[in-house]
Amino acid sequence: MTTEQALPKGAPADRPTSPVTHGSSGPALALAALGVVFGDIGTSPLYALQTVFSIDHSKVTADRGDVYGVISLVFWSITVVVSIKYVLFILRADNDGEGGVMALAALVRRHVPTGGKRFGVVMILGVLGASLFYGDSVITPAVSVLSAVEGLEVPAPSLAHVVVPVGAVIITVLFLAQRFGTHVVGRLFGPVMVVWFVVLGVLGLRKVIGDPAILKGLSPSYAVLFVVDHQYIAFVAMGAVVLSITGAEALYADMGHFGPSPIRRAWFFLVFPCLTLNYLGQGALIVHDPSSVKNPFFLLAPNWAQLPLVVLATAATVIASQAVISGAFSVSRQAERLGYLPQLTVRYTSASSSGQIYVPSINWILYAGVMILLLVFQSSAKLATAYGLAVTGTFLITTTLFLAYAESAWKWARWKLLLVGILFGLLELTYFGANLTKIVHGGWLPLLIALLVCTAMLTWRKGSRIVTERRAKLEGPIEPFVQWLNAAPLTTVPGTAIFLHPGRPTTPLALRENANFNHVIHENVFIVSTSPENIPHVADADRFEAQPLGGSYDAITHVTLRFGFQDEQDVPEGLRFAATQGLAIDPDQAYYYLSRITVHPSSRPGMSRWRKRVFLGMAHNAASPVDYFKLPPDRTVAMGAQVFF
Repeated sequence: MTTEQALPKGAPADRPTSPVTHGSSGPALALAALGVVFGDIGTSPLYALQTVFSIDHSKVTADRGDVYGVISLVFWSITVVVSIKYVLFILRADNDGEGGVMALAALVRRHVPTGGKRFGVVMILGVLGASLFYGDSVITPAVSVLSAVEGLEVPAPSLAHVVVPVGAVIITVLFLAQRFGTHVVGRLFGPVMVVWFVVLGVLGLRKVIGDPAILKGLSPSYAVLFVVDHQYIAFVAMGAVVLSITGAEALYADMGHFGPSPIRRAWFFLVFPCLTLNYLGQGALIVHDPSSVKNPFFLLAPNWAQLPLVVLATAATVIASQAVISGAFSVSRQAERLGYLPQLTVRYTSASSSGQIYVPSINWILYAGVMILLLVFQSSAKLATAYGLAVTGTFLITTTLFLAYAESAWKWARWKLLLVGILFGLLELTYFGANLTKIVHGGWLPLLIALLVCTAMLTWRKGSRIVTERRAKLEGPIEPFVQWLNAAPLTTVPGTAIFLHPGRPTTPLALRENANFNHVIHENVFIVSTSPENIPHVADADRFEAQPLGGSYDAITHVTLRFGFQDEQDVPEGLRFAATQGLAIDPDQAYYYLSRITVHPSSRPGMSRWRKRVFLGMAHNAASPVDYFKLPPDRTVAMGAQVFF
């Protein structure tokens, strides 16, 4: 394990930040957003209504009253949760342009009193929300792709045996393509999604024209009547109705890739109207042909169009998977920079947009999880049963954090907080409670994934703190070391040495060992610490701070480089910027020294043995500090020590 990574230091004071750059025009970004952000929610019509009417223990019938009630529940769920909550409210709570539950938690932490009860609870909620999002990220590609490929069984039942192999190939190609970046994927997928949503609208409009009475389903009165007349049935059905809004969190998590305005435009001008028309059309079809509940989406199309629709649906579900994969990349980097994951190898895939990234380790972990689910469940119906708990849990956490932010930052009045909390909270609690009935039918799966991720993140956080404390004792304070340098018979050698180190109070082990054993010190020494801040981007005025250590030996300077959790931690580039601001340093000629810490488990208290093993496993798979900090390999020297924890 290497501990050059500085741990977060609590909630920093507000400071000016540099905005996320997106680089393209509004229409181009809106088109790209269609190809990345809306895939998940855009493919919900494939399985949402089908699942509502196929739940054995719900007994939702295909008569006009039940159909109108279900359509009303779907429409108002989309309206309240997606259009009002996420698009109008949550997208306003951006952390310097970045979204996602971890970014929101970091934003709230900046506005609540340091040290209070809420200060610690906020990041725990962020970790739980991120963990649930990972559970959603594993299930979504499997259920989406399977639901599309299963459409082959409508025009050609004999092809049922190829569904799983074809799905596996599609998913493999999707994850292989991630290395090319979301801007490339978005450009390719954006036009496809325009076609997809237009087709959704046209298919639905055909049935609505044939039965305009289905428009009554837009009235909230039918949802209320359905709930009042069939309380238990409606409660269970809500667990499937929530499938129509899966992907709403991806709108927020992917905001850093495109910005809120393109997402809002694409939603209100294309996505929302086409989704509404398609659900209305499926409802009209079910009313006139109750047997269509087995696959109402594909049966909306005429026979000649069903096979082409399977091809288009398959492309759309690949895009649905892209939405959560991109969101998982963003959430992972935020978690790492906030100290809940080890250093990750992050590749920036766009020269013009700082939010577009590729994280290889997360990509292949997700791929392994998706393939396991695909091969074990082998049916979208079985996976849909497991779907929902992760989504609804994330909804509740996001609402809680948003209300905390609105109170602390926007100074909302108590009545406004209650009004918004009741509007969103009661609906989402109902979703969550309905999905609890799925636990024994597969709902345990996303909870298990979330539990494993949450345990790993909290273990890394605690283990890092313990190791940092033990390391600090090994390093010793910097002031006595500088005093010793003044009196020690050391040889001064020409050149500049840069020692990467977590903080100012202690001595870099590499510097101490070089002086103790080699009896030399460079004529210019810089101790460089990287400070990950709880903001996405740090303004130029705050990017570095230089402090001479003082004393008669004044050739040692401590430099702090500040990075936001969306900034690339490029140490040489940060020092080049500092040089342009007057710091006497040439990072392109200097040598870089790393203090490599090897961590060993021991019987010391602090963590259980199994958690220590989890921590060590994560540490061994952390990114190389040479690559992580963009250091020149030919001018980087590593010196090691051991820490027992």
